[in-house]
Amino acid sequence: MKNTQNSSQSQFDKKSEAWSARFSEPVSDLVKRYTASVDFDKRLALFDIQGSLAHAEMLAAVKVIQQKDLEDIRRGMAQITSEIQSGQFTWLLDLEDVHLNIEKRLVELVGDAGKRLHTGRSRNDQVATDIRLWLRNEIDQIIELLRALRHALASVALDHAETILPGFTHLQVAQPVTFGHHLLAYAEMFGRDAARMADCRTRVNILPLGAAALAGTTFPIDRPMVAKLLGFDDVCRNSLDAVSDRDFAIEFCAASSLIMTHISRFSEELIIWMSPRVGFIDLADRFTTGSSIMPQKKNPDVPELARGKTGRVNGNLIGLLTLMKGQPLAYNKDNQEDKEGLFDTADTVRDTLTIFADMVGGIKVKSDAMRAAALQGFATATDLADYLVKKGVPFRDAHEAVAHAVRECEIKGCDLADLSVEQLRQFHHAIESDVHQVLTLEGSVAARSHIGGTAPQRVREAAEKTLNETRPV
Repeated sequence: MKNTQNSSQSQFDKKSEAWSARFSEPVSDLVKRYTASVDFDKRLALFDIQGSLAHAEMLAAVKVIQQKDLEDIRRGMAQITSEIQSGQFTWLLDLEDVHLNIEKRLVELVGDAGKRLHTGRSRNDQVATDIRLWLRNEIDQIIELLRALRHALASVALDHAETILPGFTHLQVAQPVTFGHHLLAYAEMFGRDAARMADCRTRVNILPLGAAALAGTTFPIDRPMVAKLLGFDDVCRNSLDAVSDRDFAIEFCAASSLIMTHISRFSEELIIWMSPRVGFIDLADRFTTGSSIMPQKKNPDVPELARGKTGRVNGNLIGLLTLMKGQPLAYNKDNQEDKEGLFDTADTVRDTLTIFADMVGGIKVKSDAMRAAALQGFATATDLADYLVKKGVPFRDAHEAVAHAVRECEIKGCDLADLSVEQLRQFHHAIESDVHQVLTLEGSVAARSHIGGTAPQRVREAAEKTLNETRPV
């Protein structure tokens, strides 16, 4: 028996393949490089160990392996964890992926107990479990980063609940709003993003382990036990689906694309606002760069790059959708290609949110420039129309009267508020001496005091609500 064990161990070490006895010639070096994933999937190592320890504990509980085997596996995995965390673990391309690298090292450390660990599972359900464990952790981090960004936006919004700037449609001056109200629009977007991520997490947090290669296993495994040990809410109910499902990864990438879309929209506004032609804000120097030839330049590189990285994240989503669209059941080697785009998406979103939460807090607001812009473009024209409606004028008639007034102001080169009551009455007889109260910027924003409106008091209430939701507990 001893000689057989030594022979088996020697064969594993010599050919470095879990399936080497099946083949009559070695894999070429080019094919090894082409098919190997260890260079990128080694980031799953600690999650692979976490899943393996839970699997081993379950195997011992159902008497498939001895308690001594479990103790040896725990001891070996503790050393491997230490080696990985200290950078001393040797990753071998010949072993193809993170799973076989860890298994080989475990066998070196604890012998037969390491060989017994893979009983009742396959790399197919193993990798699906690892990805879900890793992605669950990433989602938790992203939700917290979204919370931090919303907190930063709400803090600035509270400080600028009364700072007026023009609201735009079609990039044309539309109506006055407050800067706080404008920022809280993005806080709403990122709140939806956090809710989407939390919802996505519920489908990520289902355990595939136990599906084995595709059909389940003949061993008396206890899948609910493993799910409980790993903090999963449930187990996958179909073994074929369990190993081949990547819907949860696609869903994460879709939610991430929406986050980056919101980041990109915000970036576009920051870039426009920072332009000297607009001059609404300035960004802290640490988020900008200069020019190699023009010494006066201060470029908003961080928002520009984030705007560009949105295309990268969108591309990862399309890549994953395309990867899955033609695959028959169950697991296929194609699925090795699910990781790099998924990893890149998580890294990009995490880094972007971290930077933006810091950057928002350092925005310097140029309120005078905002106010001056709000005085251009007849921003209170709708207020004048509303004023007439409240005097009993049908809205369409009021709209037409104000349009004539705006055209007259364009000819004269003045604003509606610059016209006297007598001049305004020529456009409609219902206009009275109280008209200028509605033509001021402050009067305009204050009048919109319903829930969701831009009135300063409503902005303060909304900002406080967001701050209470996002304060660290």
